[in-house]
Amino acid sequence: MKLVSKAKRCSVYFISLFLLAIPSVYAENLEITPYVGQMFSSDLSDPVTGENINVDSATSIGLGFAWQDTPRGQGQILVNYVSHDFANVAGDENHSLDVLYAHFNGIALFKQRNYVTTFSIGLGGAYFDTEESDELYPSATIAMGTRYEFAQNLALVTEIRAYAALVDEEDQSFCKGDVCSAQFDGAVWTETLISVGLAYRF
Repeated sequence: MKLVSKAKRCSVYFISLFLLAIPSVYAENLEITPYVGQMFSSDLSDPVTGENINVDSATSIGLGFAWQDTPRGQGQILVNYVSHDFANVAGDENHSLDVLYAHFNGIALFKQRNYVTTFSIGLGGAYFDTEESDELYPSATIAMGTRYEFAQNLALVTEIRAYAALVDEEDQSFCKGDVCSAQFDGAVWTETLISVGLAYRF
């Protein structure tokens, strides 16, 4: 039952994002970019003592679908996934925290002599999946990066991206019954991603 509910929520979320992108079918220079990088996250906290719980950095994979809106601007749908691990304060239990980000972004392109500097900002959601529960929260993202176009339809993309999700500090995402392994340390969950990708333009 939980799996069906989770699938329905994810489906509605992603369908909504792609409906926003329908006008892009009329745009030129459609582009797809697979990404890989390292994600660094906020800490969690112990629900009893309030002590910080360190969340490890982890490999993130992503996929971007973009279209050329103007000569100096793109629209983009970007999806990123990361799976973190953390241990409770006592250090005798290990837990996982998976986060799926999906955002509708605007990208500004600033052409230099041999490369392009990019600035991106977007809105969307963050889907948190723990061993005990799952929640969907609104989130925003901002990024700066570069594009090195080494062929007519290929570019190497580098990026530093920040995510911020508005979470509920009192939710039960990390709880099984009355026992909670952790809780969010504040109302805003933040992550930083350093990534590289290969953009292919159709």
